[in-house]
Amino acid sequence: MKQEPTRLADDLRRRLEGEILAGELSPGDRLDETKLAARFSVSRTPVREALQQLATAKLVELRPRQGAVVAAVTVQELLQMFEVMAELEALCAGLAARRMTPDERQQLEESHRRCAAIAKEGNVDAYYEENRVFHETLYAGAHNEFLENMTSNTRNRLSPYRRFQLHHPGRIRKSLEEHASVVEAVLAGESEEATKRMRGHVSIQGDVFSDLVSSLPPSYVQVPVERARTG
Repeated sequence: MKQEPTRLADDLRRRLEGEILAGELSPGDRLDETKLAARFSVSRTPVREALQQLATAKLVELRPRQGAVVAAVTVQELLQMFEVMAELEALCAGLAARRMTPDERQQLEESHRRCAAIAKEGNVDAYYEENRVFHETLYAGAHNEFLENMTSNTRNRLSPYRRFQLHHPGRIRKSLEEHASVVEAVLAGESEEATKRMRGHVSIQGDVFSDLVSSLPPSYVQVPVERARTG
């Protein structure tokens, strides 16, 4: 039985994402649709969709007449994206603490329990997917469609880095502990505390940010051009 095109595209996106973040594909490398289709034994349709997903996450640039090439990101851009993500998710959590329905609160608890069960298995991909459900439950629980869409779009841009973080030793355990703290505040209806705890969960500064940057391929994360010129 053949896989659905969307499922194929998702699988291809994960594989290419992993190769980019592992440094197997470097900034500037061209991603030819025909060659990728032959390499993975698929048609060009899921390849094209996978490249579009990677472009949305800013891992790939779609250039006129050149096609797709591996992109680079500056340390400054990465930090800025995480700063915005932390504030958006913090706002979602704070509103969710005030607005979630009983059914939505139950869904949040159930997702947290599934995350805990998966964490024991140590399956990073499975944890990442359930972790996504956990966060999206909070977005929906804020009952602000504009905020939900903006937060989801920003999260999609950062998804490769957030997935990459989970491979760091102890990160899944820490993530689960932070989830428990957020759930506690949300269920208690403590909006300010939920906001504070979610901001702390998503924020990536100091040693955490340094660890993420140092674990990425040197050629992938660049210093800003202005700083490079003056340095």
